[in-house]
Amino acid sequence: MPRLTKIYTRGGDKGMTSLGSGRRVPKESLRVSSYGTVDELNSHIGVAVAHRLCDRLMDVLPVIQNELFHLGSDLCFNEEEKVKYNIPQIEERHVQKLEVLIDEMTNVVGPLENFILPGGSIGSAHLHVARTVCRRAERDVVTLTRDEEVGPYVVAYLNRLSDALFVMARFENFMQETPEPLWDTLA
Repeated sequence: MPRLTKIYTRGGDKGMTSLGSGRRVPKESLRVSSYGTVDELNSHIGVAVAHRLCDRLMDVLPVIQNELFHLGSDLCFNEEEKVKYNIPQIEERHVQKLEVLIDEMTNVVGPLENFILPGGSIGSAHLHVARTVCRRAERDVVTLTRDEEVGPYVVAYLNRLSDALFVMARFENFMQETPEPLWDTLA
């Protein structure tokens, strides 16, 4: 477990930062941008959790937040460096677990019969924001994969997580007995 003895290092004052291995890269590099967006996503999930969601979501979201730390560590080391360092990574089991969760919650809320607007309850609205940030993280990582290799399940995990966050937002509205705001195509 990393031990942070000092929060500021002054090492980034000139626009560079260190990857997990210590290799220095520009702060605007695609890899740093990718795990930075994952960190932003995790923070948005934290805001949703702070609003005290239904019990089922309060059970699963802290686990997902931990998995997002795995994903961040997966991204902050390039594939060659992962051989040297024993770091947590996203695995196929994480993707499969999200698929089971999506199916479970969809069985409760039912199929989508119309496009819905982000919102409803405050918790649902925060989950929708997290979903959109997750989609951005997925786009960032896909862009990164054009130039660099990433863990084999990183993109799939982000893809499934954005779907899961959508269903969780619907589930939260259902559990709070808050109607889903529907897209009015005639407005």
